[in-house]
Amino acid sequence: MTKTTPMPQARPESRVAIWLRRGVAALFLVVGLGLAAGGAMLAWVGGSPYYLLAGAAVMASGALIGRGDRRGVTVFAALLVCTTGWAVWEVGFDGWQLLPRLFAPFALGLALLLPAVARGFQRTPDAPRRMGWPAFAGALALALVAGNVLHAAGPEAPAEPSLRRGLADRVPERLAQPLARITREDWPAFGNDQGGTRFSPLADLTSANVGRLEIAWEAETGPDTPGPATALEATPIMVADALYLCDGHNRVLALDAETGRERWRHDMSNGVPPSGKPCRGVAHYRMPDATGACAARIIAASQTPELIALDAGTGEPCAEFGQAGRVDLREGLSAYPKGQYYVSSAPQIIRGKAVVGGGIPDGQFWGGPSGVIRAFDARTGALAWAFDAGVPDRIGAPPAGETYTPSSPNSWAPISADEALGLVYLPMGNATPDNFGGLRRPFDEAVSSAVIALDAETGRLRWRFQATHHDIWDYDTPAQPTLVDMATASGVRPALIQPTKRGEIFVLDRETGQPIKPVTEVPAPQGDIGPGERLSATQPASLDLPALRGASLRESDMWGATPLDQMLCRILFRQSRYEGHLTPITLGKPVLIDPGSVGGVNWGSVSLDAERGIMVANWMRLPDRVELVTRAEANRRKLTLSDGQGPGGDAARPMLNTPYGAYGGLFLSPLGVPCTAPPWGLIAAIDLSSGRLLWSKPLGTARDTGPFGIPSMLPLTVGTPVSGGSVTTRGGLVFVGASMDRTVRALDSATGRELWQARLPGGGNATPMTYRSPASGRQFVVIAAGGKPPLAISLGTKLVAYALPR
Repeated sequence: MTKTTPMPQARPESRVAIWLRRGVAALFLVVGLGLAAGGAMLAWVGGSPYYLLAGAAVMASGALIGRGDRRGVTVFAALLVCTTGWAVWEVGFDGWQLLPRLFAPFALGLALLLPAVARGFQRTPDAPRRMGWPAFAGALALALVAGNVLHAAGPEAPAEPSLRRGLADRVPERLAQPLARITREDWPAFGNDQGGTRFSPLADLTSANVGRLEIAWEAETGPDTPGPATALEATPIMVADALYLCDGHNRVLALDAETGRERWRHDMSNGVPPSGKPCRGVAHYRMPDATGACAARIIAASQTPELIALDAGTGEPCAEFGQAGRVDLREGLSAYPKGQYYVSSAPQIIRGKAVVGGGIPDGQFWGGPSGVIRAFDARTGALAWAFDAGVPDRIGAPPAGETYTPSSPNSWAPISADEALGLVYLPMGNATPDNFGGLRRPFDEAVSSAVIALDAETGRLRWRFQATHHDIWDYDTPAQPTLVDMATASGVRPALIQPTKRGEIFVLDRETGQPIKPVTEVPAPQGDIGPGERLSATQPASLDLPALRGASLRESDMWGATPLDQMLCRILFRQSRYEGHLTPITLGKPVLIDPGSVGGVNWGSVSLDAERGIMVANWMRLPDRVELVTRAEANRRKLTLSDGQGPGGDAARPMLNTPYGAYGGLFLSPLGVPCTAPPWGLIAAIDLSSGRLLWSKPLGTARDTGPFGIPSMLPLTVGTPVSGGSVTTRGGLVFVGASMDRTVRALDSATGRELWQARLPGGGNATPMTYRSPASGRQFVVIAAGGKPPLAISLGTKLVAYALPR
């Protein structure tokens, strides 16, 4: 008689283990239910069925786990294998794209390895054997291979506009004639020179020694004052031995260029509290053949807004300028609610005049303040001329009892000038509101979302070039025009480089406005717009240069921190109208605008290596999602006036006095992270001679960002949203902050390789500058560490200077 050995009895499951296993089962059921419900909705609108199937598998696994059935582990292991294959099939081996698809499922699976959970599964003679680790690893390997094969055999990815001219095959040599002859070693204007090249001829800092940079000094511009959160976004100017800058709290400061010691500060408020708008720069003017007080002066705009003139040496108001040093910029404007008109950019000085534009918040109301552009005598403050698009032949102020034309296109971005040609160049916004153009007049259409050249003596329009026709996407021309002398087949021509939010980069003859690089009118999407609206059949494109925007979006490009919010982003994508770049705003259905209203390229503009013909720009890939609604619906949603300064515009866009309102902003997941995959912010270099991309790379790490605005502390390069610009030097370096990770960096301008970085006390969301100090002869690099409230970038009030050790 054969003796049988009884099967060993498992220890009874403890009460704690039972509740833990049931808790894990409940978690699986909840997650699975969410995935299945959302997956059903996504499948209903034509999206991927994966989430529905995955949700069903997770629920089945949870139900089995709750019963103590080890088949629940097998089901979930099979789901992980299938998910891995599906993820690689969709996005290949893109790490940031794989993260939301794989991290959370594998993290969820770790719960099944808890000893208390694993011991709770029934052990009976007829129980199926669980999948062993070797089998699981082999299945994962097969899934990776199969997914990769399917990905390679799948449809070709949409073309990257930044690569439409291909990659440069060599680093440019020094040009026979530089694009600009910049010789000064200070930084006398916002963009260094009147043409905004942001190029410094200094070469003390090179790739060999930039890694030794250290903090030379820090200057405190604060404290903050009561009112809206306001960032320090200024680029200081440097003249003689002093730096001059402004902030969003109505202050102008002068600092010693060697030590950062404060020499003076002036409160421009005149009883007007900060508005929350930034002040990005000031201007310096020296009167010819003058000595004494205010012979050299600083001209800045306050939050009122007023134009202020201060003695460069003492900070005292220049009494002969306007009324006790002030000119009220509200004069001649129609009455407007608080916050609906501001000046954020530095005045531009040309031929003894200070030229200023003004900004009007997006999407608020038709009939708002005029976008008039004015020039004031830099000595007396008297109005020299005004360019009112609605009354283009009137040079002076409007007659008594009248105002400048309301709701005309405005120019809020930095201005450039050519002293020799006697022209001033202004990047133009469109006539508000941005998302409906049915009320715009012919003169609005002529200069909206354009770059224009005005006669510096009379303010009359000399030429115009429109970057976006009948703009209903908030594609203001946001960047300072960059002036260069460009070699062409017909000789050297005076050129203007105009980056745009659309990512298109136009190169024009700055004397005539005619294209130097060809401009092609390409067909634009049409149809399905609200009554009273119209569309342009074509839009201009500069096909001989890269376009700094992302490829056309697909559902698989949707992102999130977890599969759940990624799934919700996919649902939003499928529920939106999207036909690629320039999809029209549509009544009653959300529209994806890509790139969004933050760009492409924004106010950070570009910088040049003027001696090698390299243009450097940081840019973004962040769509907006905007819904046009009827006036009745806008009233029901109580869309009311705001300052319009959120990223992508404020969500509530009342568009009063029009048939519509709008609602929307950046295309974000419920966790507050972008719905599209990173990188969101990049920096790129273009060889202007060949028109090819030299290099492009994500800018910024995930260290100071994360879901719900909580820093992840992960020092991994992700390409964060960016705000601010760069500076390029003869030493072959690019200095840039701009990212969300409170870091300033030095890159090799030829390769993009990072050579140095330093942590900042706040977000470096301003454009750096560099100069040689006359006191020591050292080259300094200075950046404002002020942050950016709309992008949730940590605020600061310090100016930080770096130099090599003595």
